[in-house]
Amino acid sequence: MRLLFTLILLSAFNLSAQEAPPPLTEYEGRVIAQTMHWKGAEWLMRRVREQEEGPSLMREQLQVKPGMVVCDMGCGSGYHTLPLAGMVGEKGKVYAVDAQPEMIEMLKQNIESKGLKNIVPITSLFHDPKLPPNTCDMILMVDVYHEFSHPVQMLAGMRAALKPGGQLVLVEYRAEDESVPIKPEHKMSKAQINKEMKANGFKLVREFDGLPWQHLMFFGKAEP
Repeated sequence: MRLLFTLILLSAFNLSAQEAPPPLTEYEGRVIAQTMHWKGAEWLMRRVREQEEGPSLMREQLQVKPGMVVCDMGCGSGYHTLPLAGMVGEKGKVYAVDAQPEMIEMLKQNIESKGLKNIVPITSLFHDPKLPPNTCDMILMVDVYHEFSHPVQMLAGMRAALKPGGQLVLVEYRAEDESVPIKPEHKMSKAQINKEMKANGFKLVREFDGLPWQHLMFFGKAEP
C-alpha cells in the first residue's frame, strides 16, 4: 500500500511537471524581466502615476463599452480593475487575473470596500491564465507581458479566451525612448512587440502613441 501511494505521488508530480514547462529567461532575443513582487503593490497605486503614465487617457483609448467582458491580466491590487468595472457597468464583467495570491487578496479587499459585484478574481498560474474560453471582448496587459516566464503558453491561453473580434491590448514602456526612467528589461520596442505577437497568432489592428511613457497597441487574432 505504501509503495502504491508513493507511485501515485510520483505520477502526480510528473504530470504537474509536464503541465508547467521550465520558465524562460529569454524569448525572441529579449531578456525576460523578473515579476514585480506583491510587496511592491504600493508603487502601483502611487499618486503621481496619473501624471507619469496617463492611465486615465489610456483607459479612455480602450473604448470599453457597457456590457463588455474585459480581462485585466496581471491586475495586481486593482489599479485598473476597479475603473474598468465602472466602464463595463452592471451588465458587464471584469476578470481580474494575477499569479500572486497576495495580490488577489489585496484586490478582493478593494473590491469589497467599493461594493463591486461585476469583478471575478482569478489566481492564475505562470503558464496558464485560467480564463474561460471564448469569453473576453478585450484582454488588457499593462506593463505585464514583458515579465511572462511562459509567454507562448500565456498567449495561447489568452488567444483561446478571446471572442471572435476580441482584442489583446499591450501597454509597455517604450524601449526606443531613453528618457523613460525604467530599467531596460522592463521596456519593449514596437518592433519587438510586433515580432512576438505575430509569432503567436496575433496581428496589429490599432495603436495609440499619445501616452507619456508607454506604447499602447491593440492586437486581434491573425488568420490561421
